[in-house]
Amino acid sequence: MDPEAVPSPTRWLAAHGVSVPDELLQLERWWASAGRAVSEAVDRMGTPWLRMFDRFGERTDEVLYPPEHRALLVRGYRAGAVWHALEGEGLEATFRIGYVTSFFDPGAYCPYTVSLATALAVYKYAEPAVRERFLPLLLRRDDGVWQGATWMTESAGGSDLGAAVQTTAQPAGDRWRLQGEKFFASNVGAELALVAARRPGAPRTVRGLNLFLVPRWSSDGRLNYRVRRLKDKVGTRSVPTGEVELPDSEAYLLGRPEDGVYHVLEVLNVSRVANAVGSVALAQRALAEAVEFGRCRVAFGRPVLEHPLLRTQFQANLERVRAAFALAWYAVRLLEQVWREVPPYSPRYHTFRLVTHLAKFWTAEVAFQSARWAVDVYGGAGVLAEHGVERLIREALILPIWEGTPHRQVLDGLEVMVQKAAHEALLDELARADSRRAEALRQRIRAHLELPHELREAHADSLFAELASFTGAALSGQG
Repeated sequence: MDPEAVPSPTRWLAAHGVSVPDELLQLERWWASAGRAVSEAVDRMGTPWLRMFDRFGERTDEVLYPPEHRALLVRGYRAGAVWHALEGEGLEATFRIGYVTSFFDPGAYCPYTVSLATALAVYKYAEPAVRERFLPLLLRRDDGVWQGATWMTESAGGSDLGAAVQTTAQPAGDRWRLQGEKFFASNVGAELALVAARRPGAPRTVRGLNLFLVPRWSSDGRLNYRVRRLKDKVGTRSVPTGEVELPDSEAYLLGRPEDGVYHVLEVLNVSRVANAVGSVALAQRALAEAVEFGRCRVAFGRPVLEHPLLRTQFQANLERVRAAFALAWYAVRLLEQVWREVPPYSPRYHTFRLVTHLAKFWTAEVAFQSARWAVDVYGGAGVLAEHGVERLIREALILPIWEGTPHRQVLDGLEVMVQKAAHEALLDELARADSRRAEALRQRIRAHLELPHELREAHADSLFAELASFTGAALSGQG
């Protein structure tokens, strides 16, 4: 077994053509020496807690972190998890930080993801005065950095936002007032949140949605949204998720009203790319844990990882994770190319959309498969908390669901193939690696898209999975 088959996260990045500056190496060393212990302690204790009232009985809804946990989060912000996008090396640098973070704690990457999405939306679509007021706070490199959040989901669910979003927005001079609730609000307690709501008279479809910026405190210093409770979750305990009430909350409309659905989808797609990056980091961590344990555990006279069956399984898992990484990082680089675009988008942007759906769909599944295999390697020890791999299963459970279930990715991917033929440009690129298979898949997709709507949707899952796995394999040189 090659001892370097599953290296550290930075060495993995470097081996796959991603630059690794000294600052990233320092972040990795900190995680390995100190951050990992903090992360494990937070996971054992549970989510940060909510203090709803101060000592005088005034509503504060303050989310409290252990000091070490807060220091852990700030370290990533200082390193550039957000500011690199606009004042540093660009978006890829933010995802490098996300990869290293997710290798050690996937939940800790969530605040960086939604804060980044918030900063990009404010940069692109806020009115100048709003941008100048809030953006510098999201880009700070010290303990005073503000966090962002993206709150779309309500109690009816998140997949059908057009029907599920009941939050309303009323104009109030140069700003708006929101009334409603958000049911699954990640990074609750953030100083700024992107919120989906519906203007008066807007249609009851996704076309009627708009994106609003909601500060934690209103312009007169009052609490601007309320946290009803924090969720008790099976995984990702390091990020607080709660239910939010918007009781006439002060808000700022982002972008042109008629383009609101595109603004919402842009935010979701940034998070989907991050979800793919975090998924592959978790998968790599699972393989690393399995290799470390498999070298030490002896059965039938030799380490279990030297047995032919397990060695073959490891190689298959490793190849799948490499392909998943290639797909995720391709989505990162496409996002870097197109994120500044505004509607109407270029054909390249639609290729990005398709790749993002493929990456979100497939990498999350790879992460769960990898975590489950790691538990298999550990055997009975794998279900014991002290070994840590059972946590990888718990962390992996949210990855297929967050920012759109696998079904949602398939349906949205089908839409961009039907309406924009985005698969054609993608397959043209992949044909450089495997022209025969690319052409065969192109013909299969064309035939599938000619099916009646119900049949096209009913049998799309296997086609989408094949396109995703081929894309990853071709990009990683395994095609």
